[in-house]
Amino acid sequence: MDVGKAIAAYMERMLKEVQGMKILLLDEHTTPTVSAAYTQSALLEQEVYLTDKLANARRERMPHLTCIVFVRPSAASIHALCEELQHPRYSAYWLYFSHAVSKAHIEQLAEADQHQAVQAVQEFFADYVPVTSSHFSLHYAVPPHALWGHTTSTWDADALDVHTRALTSVLLSLKKKPVVRYERMSGLAKTLAHDVVHQMDTALAPLFDFRRTDVPPLLLILDRRNDPVTPLLTQWTYQAMVHELLGIDNGRTTMHTEQGAQDIVLSVDHDPFFAANLYDNFGDLGASIKEYVVQFQARSASNATIETVQDMKRFVDAYPEFQRLRGNVSKHVALLGELSALVDARRLLTVSELEQSLATRESHASDLKNVQSLLADPQIGADAKLRVAILYALRYQTLSSHQIEAVVRQLVDVGVPESDVALVYVLLNLAGADQRQGDLFANENLFARGKSALRGLKGVDNVYTQHTPHLVQTLDQLMRGKLRTAHYPFAGSDASNALDAPATVYPGGPPTRPQDVVVFVIGGTTYEEARMIALLNGAASAAPGAGAAPAPTWPGTRFLLGGTTVHRSRTFLDMAQHVAARHPSLTRAPPALGSRGPPSLRLGPAPWGESHDLGQVASGARDMAQGLLGRVMRGIDSPL
Repeated sequence: MDVGKAIAAYMERMLKEVQGMKILLLDEHTTPTVSAAYTQSALLEQEVYLTDKLANARRERMPHLTCIVFVRPSAASIHALCEELQHPRYSAYWLYFSHAVSKAHIEQLAEADQHQAVQAVQEFFADYVPVTSSHFSLHYAVPPHALWGHTTSTWDADALDVHTRALTSVLLSLKKKPVVRYERMSGLAKTLAHDVVHQMDTALAPLFDFRRTDVPPLLLILDRRNDPVTPLLTQWTYQAMVHELLGIDNGRTTMHTEQGAQDIVLSVDHDPFFAANLYDNFGDLGASIKEYVVQFQARSASNATIETVQDMKRFVDAYPEFQRLRGNVSKHVALLGELSALVDARRLLTVSELEQSLATRESHASDLKNVQSLLADPQIGADAKLRVAILYALRYQTLSSHQIEAVVRQLVDVGVPESDVALVYVLLNLAGADQRQGDLFANENLFARGKSALRGLKGVDNVYTQHTPHLVQTLDQLMRGKLRTAHYPFAGSDASNALDAPATVYPGGPPTRPQDVVVFVIGGTTYEEARMIALLNGAASAAPGAGAAPAPTWPGTRFLLGGTTVHRSRTFLDMAQHVAARHPSLTRAPPALGSRGPPSLRLGPAPWGESHDLGQVASGARDMAQGLLGRVMRGIDSPL
């Protein structure tokens, strides 16, 4: 169940089938897939002279080269490919599609190939992006793309097509035909689950004709709305920190220095230090980089002594590797310095401590006092204040004495952007207690850990890392046979056949656990969740000194995590803002779930309309928040 190896195998086969110098043409969908699986140097080793976009109309004619085309079989790519074949720039074409291509599209291509340049047409099921061996993404960001349709329980038609195609692509590349379960309260999960089962049983049935196993694989489809807490938290492990503070896009991040923006590649496959430390907490990371620098200094000292011809030969032979090592050491030292500076500048130790308290323990009086104190602190950024306010609202929404409306008022008073203030109510309406399946906060105390002093580099401190993603609890229930089918029903014909599923998937089945579990999160995953999946697989161990509870391990079971995208807090809030643009009712204070009346604040009368444009979203939210502020100033406090 290694998605990285699956994609790499497709690429290797594709490139080796076409001999000689060649050009590789991609579309916007396959570009991130290829760049995640293959480096530029690896492509050069396979005699790929040039990589370009199929849609680039300014490409030169190179009749001495052959061409590999690897694209998604979308209408746009098929149209561009037909135009290419009508006026070929290269001597011959090998066409590879990232999913099943329809008969109609094949006929279009055959009609366009008047010069008989096409040598082969094949389907390689690689319509997804491998992040690590146990983590994949659809690279489907919301925004700019849409996820929800006319309601928050229905799909945008294009989004459903993308998700169904990607999930079936993952399963076909791994040669798995699973039984499928989904979160009952999620309309999106139900639709996607049934769509995937339908594709496996009908249109793609011949492709899914794999040898049956005694214990079938399991595909578990979850909804990000069932755990809105995890994407909002400050992260303290290497990969997750880089993504939260700098952003990782397809294995690349950008660091701003005095010399300008610097692009940095973070690859598990080609950076041994990153692969060994991507799940380490911040304190242990400092110690690891310090040791890495010491090793490099020792290597430098040995290279400094050149007295004989043999010394020269040894130096010349080792020089390329020495240069790579120096570049890698410099990269990680610079990254650590940037992360440390951002932690200090944004006062993330203080922020994270309160976030962890809100996520893991219930102490309303203390939490409210600390929230109000943090909101009043001018040294804390607006994004951090918003996250803390949302966490408070999610945690204490059902408490009769909650002060959500007071926290909202304070956000406005301290100058948090009006478009962001609206997100407190948006998240309550989208992922509040009445929208979630089960109690998100019920068992968090079982995983709580206190502060601990960390070894390592001076200035690298530890903060609370008590939170464990809700995903861990769900998988624990699954593997113990306690994941109730009433809450996680089956999709398709397997729902009524207990013998087709293990006891941990269906209570009436035989007492066995699934050997392969694919977990897909509609709306996106996080690197914190990916770390827990890696721990379950035994690919990493919890770093010494980390406060997070070790995940339970289940020998003999392999886990794979995937999602719409990989979130950090800002992208998660952008997604909430995007859906609110299409569904303005989400910006209103939700009905009270406690014993008292609902908050008496409504975020303004101005409608947002159906625009997908974030500029209009911000403008509409600003009008709403200004209406809120006007009401507060006039002392209006009428019940909704």
